[in-house]
Amino acid sequence: MGGRQVDIMERHVRSRPGAVRVGLVQACASADFERNLAETARRIREAADLGAGIVCLQELFAGPYFARTEDPAHHARAEPVPGRTSRFLARAAAECGVVLVGGSIYERARNGKRYNTTLVFDRSGKRVGKYRKMHVPHDACYYERYYFEPGDLGYVQVRTPGATIAPLICYDQWFPEAARVNALRGAEILFYPTAIGWFPEFRREEPFSQRRWEDAMRGHASMNGVFVVAVNRVGREGDLKFWGGSFVADPFGQVIARASRTREQVLVADLDLDRVDRSRSGWGFLANRRPETYHDLTR
Repeated sequence: MGGRQVDIMERHVRSRPGAVRVGLVQACASADFERNLAETARRIREAADLGAGIVCLQELFAGPYFARTEDPAHHARAEPVPGRTSRFLARAAAECGVVLVGGSIYERARNGKRYNTTLVFDRSGKRVGKYRKMHVPHDACYYERYYFEPGDLGYVQVRTPGATIAPLICYDQWFPEAARVNALRGAEILFYPTAIGWFPEFRREEPFSQRRWEDAMRGHASMNGVFVVAVNRVGREGDLKFWGGSFVADPFGQVIARASRTREQVLVADLDLDRVDRSRSGWGFLANRRPETYHDLTR
């Protein structure tokens, strides 16, 4: 990683009273694993130097997005936890003195199953959270069920010195239930490491999809009174062009920071957590729920 060890007492996750500064690492990924790790380390350091106390990477950050075809050779990419990528993430968190939402990795579990997994590390490099992608797509563009089992750890909330956070992964962003469960369990910030973009036919037939993607997560923020941090990748891999546009939405659904659609970028944003309380108390969406009427949701 390089650079000095940051005393964890030097950097507070809250950059001012009632606020958390987050860093979003939006990047391209090559087939060179070691190069990807080196570039990721540099960008985590950049986010930390900009004052971020919590940093989030993109989905499957350590290499190309491989789930575009069904190829058994890609199963070799899966690794245990702890493993080389998780050790890298732990070291990066400790050396930069940040809470690190480690995008996601391709995990090979002890039971032999494989998962798309987000690991969360505290500022000392200790793993404090593990979430396995719950909703797994499978269609002509994203063959993820060939590689990933649906998550079996439930929804995970992590208390940090500044806020209670919850990781979700990419396709989870289309499901309001996942956001709602995390909010009911105390999450104030939802992180969505993501890998989504345009195939030529997709852009031609559904040109509104990038806006729909953003609107869905803005809705989660607004309806649950939480901040949403969506971290997408950028660049082209074959005929798939990732649309970037990583963003932060506040608890009223307003976008307060947005990254480029075309270039790599480290984006930082201050999240005023008082807005969580104002949104929830003012609109009452959580307090006025009628769960006794929702039985059809679990049939």
